[in-house]
Amino acid sequence: MTESGHGHDDGLRVVTFNLQVDGAEPPHTWSSRRDAAVELLRRARPHLLGTQEGLLHQLRDVETGLGPDHARIGRGREDGGGGEHMAVLYDRRRLQALDHGHFWLSGTPEAVASNTWGGGFPRMVTWVRFRDLVTGAGLYAVNTHFDHASAHARERSAELLARRLNALEPDVPRIVTGDFNAPAGRSAEHATLLAGTGLVDAWDAAEVRGPAYGTFHGHRAPVADGERIDWILVSRGTRVRSAGVDRFTAHGRSPSDHLPVRAVLDLPH
Repeated sequence: MTESGHGHDDGLRVVTFNLQVDGAEPPHTWSSRRDAAVELLRRARPHLLGTQEGLLHQLRDVETGLGPDHARIGRGREDGGGGEHMAVLYDRRRLQALDHGHFWLSGTPEAVASNTWGGGFPRMVTWVRFRDLVTGAGLYAVNTHFDHASAHARERSAELLARRLNALEPDVPRIVTGDFNAPAGRSAEHATLLAGTGLVDAWDAAEVRGPAYGTFHGHRAPVADGERIDWILVSRGTRVRSAGVDRFTAHGRSPSDHLPVRAVLDLPH
């Protein structure tokens, strides 16, 4: 038995993964990467997966690949249906979804597709309130993708997300996944989300950590100790058993232009 009182395999496996939107030129089309992406996730066996950039057909491929025990929550950022999703996928054997919602990273967060801060695209957040079927504890999963073009939009997005996190039930742990387009440890966005929310970066808190790589590689060789722009943030008091950057490839094919980040957690309860 572990210190948490549960067996070794009971840690909550969390992955954040920018799938790279379908539309890249060959040889990096989704059809050429799909099998590698699905195999990566089958090996990772996430209980909780936050994806970015996925279009509906990509997410259906991932959901099918993970198998019938997995479910998906999310909507498109442009009109609520089409476009990129900030989807949350989860293993129904481990997590029960109780409630969920969406808001946009703008000055009018309830307005679908709103973009008031000069970002290159509308950006949004998907959140889900879960019950952990192993521990009985509640948790919030919050998944997002900050703007790539505008530092102002990213900083305002961090402020809004921090406010929204602070408005949740105070005793329920949070897990925040996303592509933040800003480096962990040396960006205003990272500092804002940690300073006022009681969150910590799972990478920094991990008891065991794999080698560090920049998480955006653009289908080139990953850069050791490069910028980690994909993060998993967790409530203070969470035990982070391990964290790592997943460099899986299949037959020389990268699943995405990003490397996923993985963590195994024991949430406070």
